[in-house]
Amino acid sequence: MLKKRGSKSKGGRLPTALKLKAIKRVERGEGVVPVARDLGVTRKALHDWIRAYKAFGAEGLNRKPGRKPGRRMLKPIAEPATSNSSSQRIAELERVIGRQQLELDFFRQALRALEGTPAQGKKPLVSRKLSKI
Repeated sequence: MLKKRGSKSKGGRLPTALKLKAIKRVERGEGVVPVARDLGVTRKALHDWIRAYKAFGAEGLNRKPGRKPGRRMLKPIAEPATSNSSSQRIAELERVIGRQQLELDFFRQALRALEGTPAQGKKPLVSRKLSKI
């Protein structure tokens, strides 16, 4: 059993070989909590090691502390516009405009219904009479 470190400790990274042994113990069926307690690390740290090992192999265990690469990745460089991709883009934008026009028409009708004003040539849904206060 290793000497337990304090949970707030910033020093002493564990060697890669020790991390690999811990990962192998978990893979053989030992529980994460007992292995983490034995090493004096949090179970989250052990889960992070396992995730890094599965994603990057043994090199994943040597990464520097700090923010890890994840979902936020650089966007790929856009390819030069060709006639095919530009026509696809135009079609996509026309669909967006069509959807927006439908939404505008719907909200105009809803607003007219709430206000009680007739739509072009139609009778109002609710006749409102203002009473004197």
